Amino acid sequence: MNIVETGATGTLAAEDLGAIHLIGVGGVGMSGLARLLLTRGMVVSGSELREWPALAALRALGGTIHMSHVESNLDGVDTVVYSTAIPQDHLELVEARRRGLRVLHRSEALAATMTGRRTVAVAGTHGKTTTTSMMTLILQHAGEDPSFVIGGEISEVGSNAHHGTGRYFVAEADESDRSFLRYRPYVSIITNVDADHLNTYGDLAGLEAAFVEYAELTDPDGFVVTCADDPGARRLVATLRGRGRRVFTYGTAADADLRLTEVVSSVQGVRYFAHLDGVSLGEIRLPVPGRHMGLNSAAALLAARKLGLPLNAAVEALATFPGVRRRFERKGVAGGVQVYDEYAYHPISMTAALHTLREVAAGGRLLVVFQPYRVYRTRDLQAELAAALSLADEVIVLEVFGPGEVREPGEGGVALTAAVDLPDTRKVFVPSWEEVPGEVVRRARAGDLVVTMGAPPISLMGDELLDALARPAADAPAPDAG
Repeated sequence: MNIVETGATGTLAAEDLGAIHLIGVGGVGMSGLARLLLTRGMVVSGSELREWPALAALRALGGTIHMSHVESNLDGVDTVVYSTAIPQDHLELVEARRRGLRVLHRSEALAATMTGRRTVAVAGTHGKTTTTSMMTLILQHAGEDPSFVIGGEISEVGSNAHHGTGRYFVAEADESDRSFLRYRPYVSIITNVDADHLNTYGDLAGLEAAFVEYAELTDPDGFVVTCADDPGARRLVATLRGRGRRVFTYGTAADADLRLTEVVSSVQGVRYFAHLDGVSLGEIRLPVPGRHMGLNSAAALLAARKLGLPLNAAVEALATFPGVRRRFERKGVAGGVQVYDEYAYHPISMTAALHTLREVAAGGRLLVVFQPYRVYRTRDLQAELAAALSLADEVIVLEVFGPGEVREPGEGGVALTAAVDLPDTRKVFVPSWEEVPGEVVRRARAGDLVVTMGAPPISLMGDELLDALARPAADAPAPDAG
């Protein structure tokens, strides 16, 4: 994994970048940046090797998409943008440097688009995408037209990025490769600080130190918002307040600045009563279930109120929040079986999602199709991942998705499957996706809920499972044929 070398971004603006080429433009992060640049009127091209869903929209916006990686893709280009997933010896990166073109990490290019805007950046080991989406919707309901870049598509908006005319810019801040240290936010939201990305930081102390550094990059006139219920975040609060920083907290803890009481989650959604600085804000309702969703909404609500945005706009936005694609996304029902896509891959977010899915299953069985994301995480958190998966009634585990990583003997999907605390008849390892639909059809029955969970490839596969479940029994693939 490439680690981003961080430093001050200066005052570079998007218009200074000229014609921009993005390597690997189809992924969620890169396609969002490309969309933002295109809607800003920039000349944008990109290269890919597969037809990702986002590419058609980028072409419609005027982007040039090359379905190959070759040196000639850089003809007429001024700036080349890459992500951490792109190796340093990638031929387009090598050619860009040979030609003397400006070469920027995605975070540097994104930082340039923030120049001149009041940025609200959302960091944390999980919950970033949902919280960023909620913050964006609140600003829109308040009459602002914010720019935003999100690591997923807001279902209502159908987009993961937009160049707005307003003064605010809302963005996720990725801590996995230290790239969040590129940004200089006015508001920094930190949803939680849990052990993750230890291949980058070494240990939890190193990760927490990076979050302190990120928070201290916040504008002196701005503020930090974080969760009073999260142990890592509480340690962060103590450090920041000790250094004179403005920090506001939310949660069910008695000392939270925005305190949640009477939190209730059901199939219909989650609701709670909010109290800011001891003053009641009334009842807050969301149409999506899950206590974790309530906490995410509280982060956005607190930031909005401290920015002076109208309470009614925030309440209305949250009451109509449609969810985010791949985040607890209901794909449909086939053969009496509900199918969901869920991006959670860290054991804490998996546990929260599975508890909520159990509520939605309403007495039916819960079947999880899980693909671990990253070899290092699967190895270091195997016991925690197995404990989360043990909450299901049946589990189908695929091999680890870890581009560029080396999996040692005894590591990966087989070992994780063995660690899951379920009878052998209720858990199975399958080496590839092709075998999954047949396995799901064999195991699922009317009244069950099936969720695809984990790495980006698997958390997009709900539609394929729906198709398999909808086929007549005679047409369904045999269990051993895939």
